[in-house]
Amino acid sequence: MESQSHKIGFLKLPVFISIVFILIITSCNDIGTKQNILFAYVDPLDKVFKEMAFFPQKEAVADVARGEHASFQFAFRSFKNIRNLKIDIRMDQEGQDELGSPEWGFVGYVRIGRRALDPATDRLNSVSGYYPDPIIVAEQKNLKANETQPVWISIPIPKNAKPGTYTGEITIKGKSGPKSIRLSRKLVVNVYSPVINKTSLWVTNWFGDEFSFLNKGEPVEPYSEQYWRYLKLLARKMAEYRQNVALISPLRLAEYKIDENLNYNIDLTRFIKTVNIFMEEGVLGRIEGGHIGSRDSTWSSQFMVFVPVEENDSIILEKFKISNDTARIFYKQFFEQLIVTLNDKGWKEIYMQHIADEPIEPNMESYIEISKYIRELIPDIPIIEACHTNKLENSISVWVPQLNFFHTDYEFYSNRAEKGDEIWFYTCLSPKGEYANRFIDQPLIKTRILHWINFRFNAPGYLHWGLNYWRVSDDPYNETSGIIKESGNVLPGGDAWIVYPADGEVLSSIRLEAMRDGIVDYELLKMLAEKDEELAKELARQVVFGFTTYETNTESFRSIRKQILNKLSEE
Repeated sequence: MESQSHKIGFLKLPVFISIVFILIITSCNDIGTKQNILFAYVDPLDKVFKEMAFFPQKEAVADVARGEHASFQFAFRSFKNIRNLKIDIRMDQEGQDELGSPEWGFVGYVRIGRRALDPATDRLNSVSGYYPDPIIVAEQKNLKANETQPVWISIPIPKNAKPGTYTGEITIKGKSGPKSIRLSRKLVVNVYSPVINKTSLWVTNWFGDEFSFLNKGEPVEPYSEQYWRYLKLLARKMAEYRQNVALISPLRLAEYKIDENLNYNIDLTRFIKTVNIFMEEGVLGRIEGGHIGSRDSTWSSQFMVFVPVEENDSIILEKFKISNDTARIFYKQFFEQLIVTLNDKGWKEIYMQHIADEPIEPNMESYIEISKYIRELIPDIPIIEACHTNKLENSISVWVPQLNFFHTDYEFYSNRAEKGDEIWFYTCLSPKGEYANRFIDQPLIKTRILHWINFRFNAPGYLHWGLNYWRVSDDPYNETSGIIKESGNVLPGGDAWIVYPADGEVLSSIRLEAMRDGIVDYELLKMLAEKDEELAKELARQVVFGFTTYETNTESFRSIRKQILNKLSEE
């Protein structure tokens, strides 16, 4: 039985899964004759480049818990052009009954035109300058001779699936000249008894709402019906990949009317609608209230807060010092109204407030001053911040240091955690060097290992700024690096986004797949710690030796993860 329905960035087909011993190559015109075609399984944690022409023969096996996804990657290469390359995945009856329908897509290639400074020693170098990343939805694809094409498969494992081994087959079909090509490989999914439920690791990827890339390049009117439809698509993708925190700004979403006595009529309708969308799609375990301030000008300049003011019959947000009476009057009224809304909707317990992004020592006094006033207004609301300095005691309750600062100041953050603060960490265009991050030119396993770092160093949250800031590039499928105009810093390839736009769709990437798998790994480690804390710590240490040293051999990593599944499956 075959089906070809689309599902969120992949093609959706039934699956038949079994262990691989042979490569089956047949042709309608010359059945059983060897042809100059390569079709091989490649571990999904290994990146496949266009120019790669040899792959070791491996068994296509996935060891998974219930409630996660089984991932597979196959590479296809021909010495001749192939037309109309298609995928067919079939399942036996037991697989049909127990497993979800697989989602699949062709792995696309994107360019990194600017090399970031201080690259890791294990940086991947592409001869062509193109790297695998997006997972492209297409019914079929033409393949040029001597170019390798990976295919990505993700099979949802229901929480109520029966533990056991499921077998099946993937077939690739196409045309080479007048001949028909048919190549098959077999797969196996070993389903273990542990069940992955709701994500406990706090995960946020900041998102942008410039949706023209989803709309054939045409502008999308803010807060139009089309705008809300695209926002819903984005929220759905976040939830699918286990994001459970969203940055939503009541300050910027609100509508204001101001009288001559500085009485502010604050309409939070758009904020409420935005939160409801993320709630309905299953994202929100917590809300990050967007930043209310920013630097006055340069990186080291002092922080100021945004206040709505009237200008030419419209309302704009203008910067004021927090000591200014107008700023204080506004924020008193703003937070009074916000708290009423949060209480009315039942959201107060999940709401956190940002003040201003990435405080550093030269401007920390202005940050502290703002935080002090805001905390007087909302004493029960946690202050969350991505920070570059730890000299902000009593100003922040959810600390999110950049990974390298988490490393160098680990003793301080451990002490703050003991005193009741939350300690997350974040990555962005930094840190570079040997640190794990989400750059496209890093080994994919380093993206997955980010959440092993969460467990290893007791950090219950992870933040990244770039879910979909495609505006950094004119064409996110071509150039993935960028420039920060103010400083000249290079945004490493893929730093600004981890999903890709299609016409009315948001597509996944192999990095997002690895990130979701890493989030599941964190949950498995937590489950193991409840059963055998010392073993959980030791296995985490065998993957994350330190903040900059990791087990990046995929076979060793798979073996360690399998130990977790086996231990959790014991009665």
